[in-house]
Amino acid sequence: MNIDLVTKEDLEKLRLRLLEDIAKLMEPRKEKSNDWLRSSEVRKILKISPGSLQNLRISGKLNPKKIGGSYYYSLEEVSGLFGE
Repeated sequence: MNIDLVTKEDLEKLRLRLLEDIAKLMEPRKEKSNDWLRSSEVRKILKISPGSLQNLRISGKLNPKKIGGSYYYSLEEVSGLFGE
């Protein structure tokens, strides 16, 4: 039977590696924190009325996420409308 000894130094190295891995996982979340826009922001950007925004939703040109009664639109998707 083999016995492996774990030293304080080994534990410290493991802790540092885990912290680095967690930091790497958190980075994409920081960058994407403003990738969603509320309806009012989308209307300002596109210079459209609430009814026009609803028509874009109904026609499928915009696919928002509904959270707690509010619609959130992907910034990437809204930017894609400029190309049309």
